[in-house]
Amino acid sequence: MVLAIIIAVVVVALIFDYTNGFHDAANAIATSVSTRALTPRVALGMAAVMNFVGAFLGQKVAQTVSDTIDPGTGAHALTIVMAGLLGAIAWNMITWYYGLPSSSSHALIGGLVGAALAASVYVSWDTVRNKVVLPMLISPLVAFSLGFLLMLAIMWAFRRANPSKANRGFKIAQTVSAAAMALGHGLQDAQKTMGVIFLALLAGEFVTPADDLPLWVIFSAAAAISLGTWSGGWRIMRTLGRRIIHLDPPRGFAAEAVAASVLYTTAYVWQAPISTTHTITSAVMGVGATKRLSAVRWGVAKSILWAWVLTFPMAALVAALSYWTLAPFLP
Repeated sequence: MVLAIIIAVVVVALIFDYTNGFHDAANAIATSVSTRALTPRVALGMAAVMNFVGAFLGQKVAQTVSDTIDPGTGAHALTIVMAGLLGAIAWNMITWYYGLPSSSSHALIGGLVGAALAASVYVSWDTVRNKVVLPMLISPLVAFSLGFLLMLAIMWAFRRANPSKANRGFKIAQTVSAAAMALGHGLQDAQKTMGVIFLALLAGEFVTPADDLPLWVIFSAAAAISLGTWSGGWRIMRTLGRRIIHLDPPRGFAAEAVAASVLYTTAYVWQAPISTTHTITSAVMGVGATKRLSAVRWGVAKSILWAWVLTFPMAALVAALSYWTLAPFLP
């Protein structure tokens, strides 16, 4: 019975990972596609490969995710994890349908917390506060500020450059910055699924907290998010690449470079599962504001902000409802 539930949880976790990939594909490539630095299919292919590679570059974020709740062991614990995943998948699909770049990371953590609260099991509020809520508030502000400052520096450094030549150079540079962004996305987001699968294996008593992540967990999470990325998230890509602001190659490069830097710093230094969506969206707004504040479509930004605010509680609510639906079927 427990083994069958573990297999089901792993399958659902990989489905979440796949939805994370196509939901967040825009994070890595929307700016490059919108500036025509890369064609959509080339950009998606590169992002898929870099997502896969990035998934093998660390395990600290996965550890943080698995520490968020302690559901115990057995079928009941696995049901809690399953309900958390269902909450995250539901919110991913809703925001994808409306083309809103919300956070798959916060949907996942919100789902796990909501299911845990519904089941009255332990939630590590210190982990939620220090590794989720604080980075959720700080990372967009940092990305916006750094994007604004880096773009000002680029404008000053290239103030006498030929615009046509400068744009061609930044289109080439965007290939590198988009690859770095996709690598950071794999580093951050694939690990979140690894953490959930490890949590399920803990609940089934197939591993101990001191064990390393099994290689098959890393590989399957990397493959799922890469396949999801390859399938593309065109609805969100239009929002991120065109609806917030019309980007040119220098601004696209600046946004990607800043976002990638924030992703690496939080993964290795803070070990926090931050939102790649929040980070790149805020960086895009920051570089766009250097044109003039009115260049950023703040109405679109307001809709995105509401999606950010609602992600955690709504994923938690769906997860709680999922738990209450599944719990009566437990032996």
